[in-house]
Amino acid sequence: MQIFFPKEEAHEIRATILPEVAKKFVDLGIEVNVESGIGEKVFVSDELYREAGASICSEKEEGFNNADVVCKINKPSIEEIKLLKSGSIYISFLDPFNEKEIVSQLSTSGVTSISMELVPRITRAQKMDALSSQANLAGYAAVIEASRTLSKSFPMMMTAAGTISPARVFVVGVGVAGLQAIATAKRLGARVEAFDTRPVVEEQVKSLGGKFVKIDVGDTGETDQGYAKELSPEQIKMQQEGMKKICSQSDVIITTAQVFGRPAPKIITEDMVSAMQPGSVIVDMAVSTGGNVEGSKNDEYVFKEGVTIIGMSNLPGEVARDASQVFGSNLFNMIDEFWDEENKEMNFDLEDEILKGCVITHQGSIVNESVK
Repeated sequence: MQIFFPKEEAHEIRATILPEVAKKFVDLGIEVNVESGIGEKVFVSDELYREAGASICSEKEEGFNNADVVCKINKPSIEEIKLLKSGSIYISFLDPFNEKEIVSQLSTSGVTSISMELVPRITRAQKMDALSSQANLAGYAAVIEASRTLSKSFPMMMTAAGTISPARVFVVGVGVAGLQAIATAKRLGARVEAFDTRPVVEEQVKSLGGKFVKIDVGDTGETDQGYAKELSPEQIKMQQEGMKKICSQSDVIITTAQVFGRPAPKIITEDMVSAMQPGSVIVDMAVSTGGNVEGSKNDEYVFKEGVTIIGMSNLPGEVARDASQVFGSNLFNMIDEFWDEENKEMNFDLEDEILKGCVITHQGSIVNESVK
């Protein structure tokens, strides 16, 4: 079996795979083919991939045409899908609820596609949960970017000229990214508060040294995948009213709230931004899906009444080497889980609970019930 790792688009810093993970595929008996220059943005040369046992491909079209499996980080273009041979497997983040044309083309082309966003959150699948591994790094990067932009220090400092009070950080949404943001801000010495619609996460916030903010928004909960349930417009209004005072006292706000397959809820209003002190910073981690902050823009810094609103769609790319490492490991764990050692191929049983959750198209049909 041959597996191909093409270069990502020009704007992407991360590499789909690093040499140490490529070697693991080679050791399984898989022929690994990577596009020339795949690791150049993370300072990994083609020669290091060769030493790991991979072949270097100079023509992307040839790589797609010959591969049994193609892996990327980002979704493919329609042109790339047309290069895939029927019966091959394609694995990446696919955004299947929004990218109907891509899903349709994958089905028409007879390609078996796996969406890494839809890997179910069960114990057995933790090692292949790329959404969580990237969110973890994004939470860290969001705090580092905020600390770089904020015009004051994070920790309290005792100086001969007096005491400098710690920065106040408010994290909205306590999922994987939010928890890492809390932990990172605390390590930097900030005073951290956090809010989530799921009261069950209060203990997790406290265990990291943060203060959990309680706002009564009525009946809330989480999905069977562990995500926060979508709030009604009335509940969002109640949440905003409860958060306004905390926002006005915060030096940094980090928002992480996303609803999978739908636009992100607007949580931080213009009034709340106006109530913040000049020099404050907001990092909108949901900017790529519409944003949690009124006025945030994708991949832009917006300056509003003295407040800097940061909208970075690829925060894991700020720590690209580590993001590449963990994503490649997630891919390896996915393939290794279903690798048939005897026949040197993937064993595709769509009744398996992992594949049932993340396989989108197979043998010319859309097979995922949620996507259908």
